[in-house]
Amino acid sequence: MALDINALINKAVSALKGDSSLKSLFGTDPTKAIQKILGVDLSDDVVKKVIEGVTKVLGEEKASGILAKIKSFFCKKG
Repeated sequence: MALDINALINKAVSALKGDSSLKSLFGTDPTKAIQKILGVDLSDDVVKKVIEGVTKVLGEEKASGILAKIKSFFCKKG
């Protein structure tokens, strides 16, 4: 059975966006958060890949949000 890591990452990101307590848990214990979200027993290697992917997606979204705010600040027309 082949696992779709991207599907697992997307599921985890969606769950984290919708639940602040899960997001907090992910910040303190990402392995436990991922296992709780996905509800399946995964190998350490798969969990590590999912954590890395989720961290990357959340980091990119945060960075793009910050860049949008900066851009809107400098592009305002008075």
